[in-house]
Amino acid sequence: MSSSASTSSSASGRPVGRLDGAAPQAAPSARTAAGSPVSVVIVPGWRDSGPGHWQSLWAERLPGARRVVQDDWVTPARAPWVAALERTVLEAPHPVVLVAHSLGCITATHMGEPAAARVQGALLVAPADPERRAVLSDFAPVPYAPLPYRSILVASSNDPYCPIRLAGAYARAWGSEFVRLPQAGHVNVDSGHGEWPLGWALLHSLVDGAEWGLGQGATETRSAA
Repeated sequence: MSSSASTSSSASGRPVGRLDGAAPQAAPSARTAAGSPVSVVIVPGWRDSGPGHWQSLWAERLPGARRVVQDDWVTPARAPWVAALERTVLEAPHPVVLVAHSLGCITATHMGEPAAARVQGALLVAPADPERRAVLSDFAPVPYAPLPYRSILVASSNDPYCPIRLAGAYARAWGSEFVRLPQAGHVNVDSGHGEWPLGWALLHSLVDGAEWGLGQGATETRSAA
């Protein structure tokens, strides 16, 4: 395993940090530059992310990455899920970049202080609509307030867990940069996303701030093949 590093700027123009890890094939490698390190926190969704899921594969490539572990993955409840995320964030040694999928995205939006203040960026992939399935209903209503950190929201045009229009509404409310994927399902193993090089590139762009640097609170819609 090889390692590389990159830096980014927050909305204020301050460095967000350095991302360590090896890029999978076809994804850009991180760039070495000055800046303090960041801790990547993996936030899986309902039923966790299995060994072939991109979250699990990325965790293996990112030295020091932390993964949120829930006591009950099958019947999620908001309070313990949020508490587990907040605990993981507060235990991280450096400012945090979240990598969340599905219900993990919604869990992140429910996070409060002081944990939220430690987050400097978030990649929010295929956020779930908790009102579509009774088992997820404890996470409703979803907060519709700007996130206090830079975020990129990635959604699919045919996600069975969240209509693309709702995902766009989330992005506008949270101040997230919006990336629309055509026919990508729930962006998981079932929809053919293993290493998912595009997502890895988005994570690097979130940390290095070069390609997607719109600034906190800005929203831009982009389509990706």
